[in-house]
Amino acid sequence: MEVDIHGAKILFEFQLFGIDIRISQTLVVTWGIMLVLTLLCIWMTHNMKLHNISKKQAVAEKLVITAENFVRTNMGEKWMRFVPFVGTIFALSLFSSLSSLLGLFAPTADLATELAWAIVVFVLITYYKIRTNRLSGYLKGFCEPIFVMAPFNVLGEVFTPVSMSFRHFGNIVSGMVISSLIYAALGAANRALFSIIPGAVGKLLGSIPFLEVGIPSVFSLYFDWFGSFMQAFIFCMLTMIFIASAAEED
Repeated sequence: MEVDIHGAKILFEFQLFGIDIRISQTLVVTWGIMLVLTLLCIWMTHNMKLHNISKKQAVAEKLVITAENFVRTNMGEKWMRFVPFVGTIFALSLFSSLSSLLGLFAPTADLATELAWAIVVFVLITYYKIRTNRLSGYLKGFCEPIFVMAPFNVLGEVFTPVSMSFRHFGNIVSGMVISSLIYAALGAANRALFSIIPGAVGKLLGSIPFLEVGIPSVFSLYFDWFGSFMQAFIFCMLTMIFIASAAEED
């Protein structure tokens, strides 16, 4: 099966109006996650009440309040319109990373995913910088403190989405690599441990992954669950800080 430049397998390939269309694992899993999140939101907000609320409504309200406090704390009251945007990125990032636990290809293991999110954030940052300082002030900012710094300031601006995407991508992929190495090491240790038993009994016991049961779950708590949550949290934090800072520049 063909693999694209980001490591995701190409599942479907066809032409549409003379244009080559490639549907990769990243697209399929991402759209699947978006569908699941959409249906989950519809289910949790269905038949909401003012009194005698259900447990699912209580959970939905708690999630909304948490997202509102998250944005309010880091951006301020006037930025509350960003609650859906920040909440969407957080949920999509978290579920995309955790999808690997189901044996699916994690979209966050594809750099194109994080880069697409970062580009959207970069467009918002640029919009608020121009809105705050006007186009002339925005362009003038590249020449501060002196005009010879303009190329470096431009590079610094461009590298904002690059650094955000690579930070998220690198941590997710490194966790997946370390988890794979742990499984491989435990498999080798399991075979070496039972190889001291001669004959077919040793081979049989060595083929049973005793050490691969239980021990990897401890590391999974960090690399899969905690790591996925933290990367989603950090990406959203950077998003809010950059956007809020862009609107406050002189």
